[in-house]
Amino acid sequence: MSQKVLSWVAVGVALAAAVVPDLFAYYALTLVLLGLVSGFMYPIADVTTRIAMYVLAVFLPFIADAGGMRNNPDGEPDGALSQIPVLGEYLVGFLTNFATVIAGVAIASFLLVLYKGLTAAGDD
Repeated sequence: MSQKVLSWVAVGVALAAAVVPDLFAYYALTLVLLGLVSGFMYPIADVTTRIAMYVLAVFLPFIADAGGMRNNPDGEPDGALSQIPVLGEYLVGFLTNFATVIAGVAIASFLLVLYKGLTAAGDD
């Protein structure tokens, strides 16, 4: 139950960060903390899923801004999703912000695997 609540709160905060970014100065910190809490409370046991989280944390912002130029001289968003009228900019913002949550989960997963490896029984 609380995993679902954490997920919905993360979606809500990522959406708020995309729609009203100037309302709160610490969206990124909040998103990372939500990801860390989620990752520590509900560790990912499957190696394939952990790897998918690592890859998604890195590449989701690039996927969201597919085809976009980072240093656009006009200052206008130009990625594929940004071209969608009205919603494109918000969609890119939401996916980019949600990648921050996924990065928190990935960091927590890495730290848990590292801890388990360091404290494992035996002298392997």
